Amino acid sequence: MYPVIHDRRIRVGIVGCGRISKNHFGSIEQHANDMELAAVCDIDAATLQAHREKYGVPGHVRLEDMLKSEKLDLVALCTPSGLHPDQAIMAAGYGVNVMTEKPMATRWQDGLRMVKACDRAAVRLLVVKQNRRNTTLQLLKRAVQEKRFGKIYMVNINVFWTRPQEYYDSAAWRGTWELDGGAFMNQASHYVDLIDWLIGPVESVQAMTGTLARNIQVEDTGVLNIRWRSGALGSMNVTMLTYPRNLEGSITILGEKGTVRVGGVAVNEIQHWEFADQRDYDEQIKGASYETTSVYGFGHPLYYRNVVEVLRGQAEPETDGREGLRSLELLIAAYLSARDGRMVSLPLEY
Repeated sequence: MYPVIHDRRIRVGIVGCGRISKNHFGSIEQHANDMELAAVCDIDAATLQAHREKYGVPGHVRLEDMLKSEKLDLVALCTPSGLHPDQAIMAAGYGVNVMTEKPMATRWQDGLRMVKACDRAAVRLLVVKQNRRNTTLQLLKRAVQEKRFGKIYMVNINVFWTRPQEYYDSAAWRGTWELDGGAFMNQASHYVDLIDWLIGPVESVQAMTGTLARNIQVEDTGVLNIRWRSGALGSMNVTMLTYPRNLEGSITILGEKGTVRVGGVAVNEIQHWEFADQRDYDEQIKGASYETTSVYGFGHPLYYRNVVEVLRGQAEPETDGREGLRSLELLIAAYLSARDGRMVSLPLEY
């Protein structure tokens, strides 16, 4: 169904050369035997010129010009979230595979449009969820899959970070509903992903959000109560107002036969690991924690490895468009709940 690239390097175009794009440039360099940067695209002339000169590739202000001019296999969308849908649909129309940063869209219907367009065009839609590749979370995922917790009773997720007003003022799209989304949708998106990926399908959510300190359209702080279909209860607490720096990105799972807390600034430290049984990989937890100065983690090159294998026809995607819809659905449900002051049940209407 999907075209497979066998005997040459995969040609990648990066769209948007801002804050997150360096993770993509670096990942392409790490996979130089399988990938090559073919072109860059950015609406800011100075940024575009700087990246053209640095990487020695063609640069385009308009995405459509890049799609027409360059023979691309994949575009990586590192643009504001609200732009992803139309850009993904345009790339699909030119028969180009799409990789999009999180969240894949800011509206539920836009996410559905992306999936349908890529299906029609028979191209891949891949949604970056690099934190899943953290060794700490891989071990936790294994413990959940092996049912070591027994029945999971309670789950708590905290994202206590800081984003000063200067961060939001650095670009006109930041802090807007249309293009960005708030603390849940943007900064904590990868943690929302853990709700379904680690624990399972959600029955209902109830949220409260507030814009307590920043001059932005969206929330800088919020709380979310969660009931899973398994019966487990949990909560998620998010703020971008932590003084004076990022403090914690954590998940705690309390179960019938196990208790685990993965914390640090970005789920990079296994702080408690205790189960009724013993497994051989329990020894690995001592070496799984790592120091990080970046809340993005180090998962992008690992994510790119899966992308290479997918486009080579050697693997299935770890996170395709449908998988991306699962966390988008949770995000939209949370915002509906906060707006209307009510509990929202899942799934949403398709």
